Amino acid sequence: MTAQQPLIAPSPDPAPRTRRRRTMPKADRVASAFLHLELLVVAVIVIFPLMWIVGASFSPGTGLANASPIPEDATLDHYVSLFTETDYGRWYLNSLYVATLNMIGSVVLSALCGYVFSRIRFKGRKAGLLGILILQMFPTFLTAIAVYMLFLNFGLLDSLTGLALVSIAAALPYNTWLMKGYTDNLPSSLDEAAAIDGASRWTIFMKIVLPLMRPMLTFVAITQFTMPWMDFILPRLLLQSPEKQTVALGLFAMIEDVYQNAFTTFAAGAVLLAVPITILYIVLQRYLVTGASAGAEKG
Repeated sequence: MTAQQPLIAPSPDPAPRTRRRRTMPKADRVASAFLHLELLVVAVIVIFPLMWIVGASFSPGTGLANASPIPEDATLDHYVSLFTETDYGRWYLNSLYVATLNMIGSVVLSALCGYVFSRIRFKGRKAGLLGILILQMFPTFLTAIAVYMLFLNFGLLDSLTGLALVSIAAALPYNTWLMKGYTDNLPSSLDEAAAIDGASRWTIFMKIVLPLMRPMLTFVAITQFTMPWMDFILPRLLLQSPEKQTVALGLFAMIEDVYQNAFTTFAAGAVLLAVPITILYIVLQRYLVTGASAGAEKG
């Protein structure tokens, strides 16, 4: 018995489809060209000063007039003089102490405040949120005189710990709003399920909510760690002893009469200051973008 032949013969292979190249409309091409041109101009404006500072740190001499982004006679003398002729190492450690304390305090307080304002309904909650919103509208230096008198009365002047406390308090309203907005987007059904199982609010916060806050906590930690490195007004106001100076104060002293206007040494110190912050931003860039976008979705 022969095998049954198919009733319908298979159709031949279809002809290969030709790929049609989608042409962008002329208006879109012009807009794209202008967009790329704008990005190129912005990149040049941002990158060229950075290249100039890096080149000045390797240039001989003390002035910036003869410096160039690519120096011909590059030297490491300015980096060596930072640690041999100045107290740059002490300044760096002081700034590191303030930055670390500011980071830890800001993360802990903002996480607690954000959870409380997001999940707990209590009397005065709206007034508290409104007060926090108003407080973050004013820059820190407007309260400089009040902070100085307060620290003078409590004996916290010329204290690195006191400087860190001021930095934490100054950024707390903004960080609280970020954490509240992020926590509002977390499903409350997780809290309800844990509460049914007998978990307390502290257990719910530590075991359920806090791990979900990791992207925003990383964002707050990075921003609050880098903020003291660039702060000048509060350290200038509250710190007096030479051994308590931060990097910002020490670098400013280099362009005064103390170090005979050592602008190139100042550039070397600025480069060393920017290296760890740059590495930190590159490594944790994903958390920065996630945390910033998520915290702004809902307030």
